[in-house]
Amino acid sequence: MAAQPVPSAEPATCRVLGLRERKKQRTRDALVSAAHRLFLNQGYGRTTVDEIAAAVDVSQRTFFRYFSNKEEVALAVLADAEDYFVATLRERPASENPLQALRSSIVLAWRDLSATGTSDTGITAALELIQLIEETPTLLAAHLRRITEQERLIAELIARREGLDPAVDLRPRVLAAVFGGVLRSAHLAWSSGHSAPGPEGMIAVIESHFDQLGPALAADWR
Repeated sequence: MAAQPVPSAEPATCRVLGLRERKKQRTRDALVSAAHRLFLNQGYGRTTVDEIAAAVDVSQRTFFRYFSNKEEVALAVLADAEDYFVATLRERPASENPLQALRSSIVLAWRDLSATGTSDTGITAALELIQLIEETPTLLAAHLRRITEQERLIAELIARREGLDPAVDLRPRVLAAVFGGVLRSAHLAWSSGHSAPGPEGMIAVIESHFDQLGPALAADWR
């Protein structure tokens, strides 16, 4: 009879690590959810880190294991959505030109995220956060810093995808800046309250802005 293989200890180790990571993720999500509710109910400026930690029944020290400050936990929902968008962009087919890849990625990311998450950590929270950011100068400044960093990352991804050197070829940086401007304009338009609510309303606004990009850049306006 053939010898039976000795079971590997690796799966058990992976399971332990998986449980540990899931517990950490649950704690992080709980902090984001609590912060989101507190910010909406009593305002960003009047909410303290101690209140956020207490809402989840953890210490302030535990809070700072996950987030470096209050701004970071406030923007976590959008940061997660942006990370998902970047991951989606990396998977777009090479046959798409850069602008098509960016447009497809942002629409797909919004649609995917609208089907997942909770009201405090999913796309609904992201939409509420967009409105909160516009009303909170501290958050707006932090958000604009994140946008600048994301534009740099997008330019690098587009350059790598197209086999270009972004230090020599300006097109990836210019396109990333234009893309960021289109999204910013779309977010402001949606926040004005004149568009349909919810994720599909935001997607429709984003699509309409992209539809006008070509005419705005190349068409005769008169």
